[in-house]
Amino acid sequence: MLHDLRRIGEKAGIIFNDKQLIMIETITQFNIRARYDDYKRNFYNLCTMNYTEKWIENIKEMRLWIKMML
Repeated sequence: MLHDLRRIGEKAGIIFNDKQLIMIETITQFNIRARYDDYKRNFYNLCTMNYTEKWIENIKEMRLWIKMML
């Protein structure tokens, strides 16, 4: 199963700008199901309320843009 959002976008013919690529690569890292316990722990510690709210908003904006591209 493919979880790399950049590759998924490329397969769909979506061209991301540099800022979007950074966002997509960061969002891809949020898929932590198969990650090591220390990675998960570090990620959970990173996820403050401010961090989480910022990324939820970024993801919503990216989602809308991707839907317009398809």
